This record gives sequence, C-alpha cells and structure tokens, in this order.
Amino acid sequence: MAASGQGLGRAMSACPARRQAHWEATGRLKPEYDAVVIGAGHNGLAAAAYLQRMGVNTAVFERRHVIGGAAVTEEIIPGFKFSRASYLLSLLRPQIYTDLELKKHGLRVHPRNPYSFTPMLEEGMGSKAPRSLLLGTDMAENQRQIAQFSQKDAQAFPKYEAFMNRLASAIDPLLDAAPVDMEAFRRGTLLQRLRALSTLAPLLRAGRILGAQLPQYYQVLTAPITKVLDQWFESEPLKATLATDAVIGAMTSPHTPGSGYVLLHHMMGGLEGMQGAWGYVQGGMGALSDAIASSATAHGASIFTEKTVAKVQVSSGGRVRGVVLQDGAEVRSKVVLSNAAPQTTFLKLTPQEWLPEEFTQRISQMDIQSPVTKINVAVDRLPDFLAAPNAPSGQPLPHHQCSIHLNCEDTHLLHQAFEDAMDGRPSHRPLIELCIPSSLDPTLAPPGCHVVSLFTQYTPYTLAGGKVWDEQERNAYADKVFDCIEAYAPGFKGSVVGRDILTPPDLERIFGLPGGNIFHGAMTLDQLYFARPTPLHAGHRCPLPGLYLCGSGAHPGGGVMGAAGRNAAHVVLRDLKSL
Repeated sequence: MAASGQGLGRAMSACPARRQAHWEATGRLKPEYDAVVIGAGHNGLAAAAYLQRMGVNTAVFERRHVIGGAAVTEEIIPGFKFSRASYLLSLLRPQIYTDLELKKHGLRVHPRNPYSFTPMLEEGMGSKAPRSLLLGTDMAENQRQIAQFSQKDAQAFPKYEAFMNRLASAIDPLLDAAPVDMEAFRRGTLLQRLRALSTLAPLLRAGRILGAQLPQYYQVLTAPITKVLDQWFESEPLKATLATDAVIGAMTSPHTPGSGYVLLHHMMGGLEGMQGAWGYVQGGMGALSDAIASSATAHGASIFTEKTVAKVQVSSGGRVRGVVLQDGAEVRSKVVLSNAAPQTTFLKLTPQEWLPEEFTQRISQMDIQSPVTKINVAVDRLPDFLAAPNAPSGQPLPHHQCSIHLNCEDTHLLHQAFEDAMDGRPSHRPLIELCIPSSLDPTLAPPGCHVVSLFTQYTPYTLAGGKVWDEQERNAYADKVFDCIEAYAPGFKGSVVGRDILTPPDLERIFGLPGGNIFHGAMTLDQLYFARPTPLHAGHRCPLPGLYLCGSGAHPGGGVMGAAGRNAAHVVLRDLKSL
C-alpha cells in the first residue's frame, strides 16, 4: 500500500476534492428573505442560526459543493477523510455550543492531553534516544519535562501560565460583543452615543482585572514574542515551542513586534470547561459546520450550495435590497451579511459607487500576507519518532495526539524560516505543525491507516525569480517537508499513500481566502478591535446601510470561533428592530 506519494500528490492536488456527499439544499429557493448570508463558512452558518432562532427568515448561499468554508471534511483520497483546511477546535465560543445546541445536533469533540510534542534532532547521543518536550494539563509532569532542558524554566513555567491566563481572561469578554462604535460617537444621536458608550464596559473591566500589571501586559501585546519569552525562560526548545503559537498562520517572525497577540489569541479557547484545551472534532472539522447548519435548518433557515453570489444589489435610495446569483437569479432581502473576506465583499461583490473611496482604499491596503502551505497526507502506519518510538502493537501513543512541532529546536530556526520567505523562497527548514487526528478518531481512515495534517510555513504567495506555484514547485516544497519529517521519524516517506498540497494561491482559489490568509487578514494590532477591518467600521456595519461583515475579517478575527457570526447577528437584529 505504501508509495512515495509524489505521483498521487500530482493527481490529487489537481483534482477537485470530494466529501462523502453534497450538502442537500434545504427548501426551495424563494424570491425574498429577511436576511441573506453570503458564504456557508462556520461564521456565516452561526449568524444564520442565531438570526433564524430570533425569527429572521434567513437564506445562506455557498459557492462550493460543501458547506463549512475552511472548516470542512473532504475525502480527497478514497477512504481518508481530511479536515482539509482548519484542523483543530478550541476557540469556538462556549455560549455557541449552548445556544445552538450543537451536541444535540451531533457535535462530538475529542480533547487532547497531552497537547504539544516537540522532538529534538540531536547528534552524538549514541544509543540514547534524542530528547523531546511533551506538554499537557498535568503541571507537575510539564515541569519534569521542562527540567530536562532547564531547572530554572521548570520553576518559572507555572508562573508564566498564570500570568498569560490572567491576560487571556481579561481580554476574553471583548470577543463576545462588537467593538465600540466610533462612528456613533462621532455622528450618532444621543441614544446611539449612550449605547456606544456602554460598549466600553468590557474594556474597563479588562483594565480592572489587569490592575497594576497593565504595563507588563501591554508589553506582551506589543513586543516581539522572543522578548517576552526571554524574560521568562532560558531554554530554546521551550521558547520555540511556545513561540509557534505566536507565528502560526502569520507572516511574522518571533522577532516581529506585536507577535505576542497571536499567541494570546490561541490561548483564549477551551473545551468542556478546560481552559486552553484543544481537540479533534469527530468526523473532521466539517462535522462542526454540519452541526451548526443542522441547528440553523431545524429552525427554518435555508442553505444552498453551488449558488455563487455575483453581486450585492442596492436600491436607488442607497440601501441594500438583496443579491444577484451567478445564474442570474435575484434574491431580495432587508439585509445582507457577508461571510466572505473584506476584500472580496467590498471590492468585488459590492457596487463601488455606493462605497466611499477612502473606505475601499483602506480595504485594498489590508495586510493579507500568508505564510501557510497546508499538506494533507494519507499514511498506512503511524509516524515512528526517534525521540519516542512506536509501540510494538502500532497503536497510537500519547504523543501521537499532540500538535507535533518539527524544526522547532530554537527560535532562530523559526526566524530563519521567515527570512527565507521574505526573500521570496519557501523556507529551507520550514516550521511544521504535524497533527494526526485519526489517533483519537479512527473513523477518519481505514484500519491501521491514518490521516496526517501538516500545517507548514513559511511559503510566500509570490515566488522570487518569476517562478509560480505550479505542480513542480508544489511537489518540490512538499518533498522538502517530507525530508524534514523523515529526519525525525525515519520511514515516514515510505508510509505515504497520497497527499494534497495547498499553497497560499490554492487556499485563495479553493476557500476564497485572499492571499491564502486563514484569518481573512493579518491579526496584527493595527488590524484588530477598533480597526478590523478598518477604523470607524469595526462593528460589523459598513458604509452601505444593510450590508454587514460576519466573517473572520471582522472583530474578533480568525480561528474557528463563531464569534464574528454571532456578534454580527445581534447587531443585525438590533438594526432590524429599529427599522
């Protein structure tokens, strides 16, 4: 069954991916709804589910044959089901689980413990296995692991975790409401200004929680993550492991100012009451999207696949009145919510004459750089790491369920990988986050086989020297990644059955992510909160009345959170009531 995977990689990356079945359209297309949602990504589905529950008749139109946006499960290689883009769950807001009754609608999650494994490449160890760093929820065991590299760091780690968790708990409430409406402050009625003033409360509460330590926390948000980590720790394996969460999905180095926020963003989740826990969705990430969709349709929402929205329709009075589909059908609505990225929404779908030039210019200037190439791999056996050899039975061991960090022995390696991409070249030694969801969910692969997710960076969208991301370049990069894995887990290349290679242009083409950016735009301080997607229009509304942004390009940003969809639905409901 084993093969090099190269030939299959060429075939598979060129073929359209399949799911077990198309999503069946719910109901017949009607000429008019109260609300239309563009795109059935998880945020769009969440917005539709909330609106429909509140009595707003809602239709969702999806361009692809499957729902979920980047949160999809696709059977790219027969018998192997992949979370083709996003691959882990933690950030989904707790109230969405409850409000939308997602467990009732079939959602099941496998929490991971331990959750992080960083094997070393170490020469001259003789017969001794290389060291590794395994982190989980047991703090005493974490300290024993860290003590291999530094006793001092082992003592500091609980204090660091408490420090960061306090910052996460202070900022967490800001995710569940629209940002302060600065436009209402400037031009609104007295009532609108008072309402906008009330949205300052979470900010004030955050300041109160942080108290006298506010200056130190300010540094976490604004400094390079290396500067922050250097103040706490001395061992490079620990610092590099923690730093991966500061650069994951971002075209930034650990030395880039502000990289600390992305790390914090990834700490603000949890599963089943366990803060910071991450897990695999049973059936892949598409099962989450299916559960949200099921919750929406159970209350009467309509979801249509292979229905591409071509244009937002605007009345002569300058208000949204619906959408036009690619097949020419016109669908009227009082409001339109776009789950598409800001650049798609405002530069492609919305008639430009109805948007201020300053606004569209700001949208066009958004930083959408992405370093990510996602490689989905089918293997006929588990990777066998030198630092943690497999069991004779071949059954998964605790480290197999982790995010496995490769080429992460020190932060300099991460920075060098970034520097390569800045020169227009894929990283010579890319950062690799390797996950094996089938280690906890055997339904994803045939018996004895596994699905492997490789989230790799840094790969520039545009290559130097006039090169393009053709099949040759894709496969050359994937081969380099596989060579790296082979050094940590000999025999990996021989276990490969097939692979699916998604470079930044592929992520853009397939999932509608401009630049291939998984967050719909960089999660930098100049593109967060008040300024996401632009200053003065960060509250889901835009300059065109009746048009709202409900995807990751709106506050609070990227990741499988659902917050942007939920928050947008509440803003829309308030506006519909005022109509």
